[in-house]
Amino acid sequence: MLPDQPLSWPLISFGAFKLGRNEGAKYPQGYDLPDDAAAGRLLNELLDHGCQAIDTAPAYGLSEERIGRHLAHRRKEFLLSTKVGESFAAGISTYDFSQKAVERSIEQSLRRLQTDALDLVLIHSPGNDEELLTQTPVVETLCRFRQRGNVLRIGLSGKTPAGAKLALGWADALMVEFHQQNVSHLNVMREAHEAGVIVLVKKGLASGQLDPQLAVEFVAREKSASSLVLGTLKLENFISAQRWASQSRAT
Repeated sequence: MLPDQPLSWPLISFGAFKLGRNEGAKYPQGYDLPDDAAAGRLLNELLDHGCQAIDTAPAYGLSEERIGRHLAHRRKEFLLSTKVGESFAAGISTYDFSQKAVERSIEQSLRRLQTDALDLVLIHSPGNDEELLTQTPVVETLCRFRQRGNVLRIGLSGKTPAGAKLALGWADALMVEFHQQNVSHLNVMREAHEAGVIVLVKKGLASGQLDPQLAVEFVAREKSASSLVLGTLKLENFISAQRWASQSRAT
């Protein structure tokens, strides 16, 4: 079940990491996971306040399961992206980009998210982007899912500009780190934008180390950035980011 009308990625998307996991996080301060009722309230309030895109991953703990449980009945209202390649258990991330692992990951995500199609599936790279794209079957496997139609778009959530550039040959979307302290992907972001590739920005606040308003405005002013994926457990933070981004993009 997908949106009745095609949606474009909004300037601010919701990143659902904090919704399901607080171990191994890179934020300067720890946080408690919300209980299931609080998670459900937040997800529905986000949609009520105009959130049109949610990003998650199997490695985000309870995140996929909670999104499916609480938003399956509203699936037509938002774009949904998840990832393949990384799993997280007992405080440790493990990686598997084999054909069987990627197929199993997508099938499990579809079940947990309670949907029959995903708007975007990204390769969840630990950093060896070029090796993953050239030495494993992950790209070929994702392309087959895209052909079948239960995955509409595919792409790379990587770590290196070289990996992002290499992915432009097949990717519908890139997810890259971009903020005042790290503009290493700027050239490939602009190349991707010119080619019609969606550019999702992760860690736009440098994992909580930057002033939120200045960081959001910085990303929004860069026209090649399609959307900033913002992770928060506070609705008011998301609403403020929407306002800052809209005002900055308009100038």
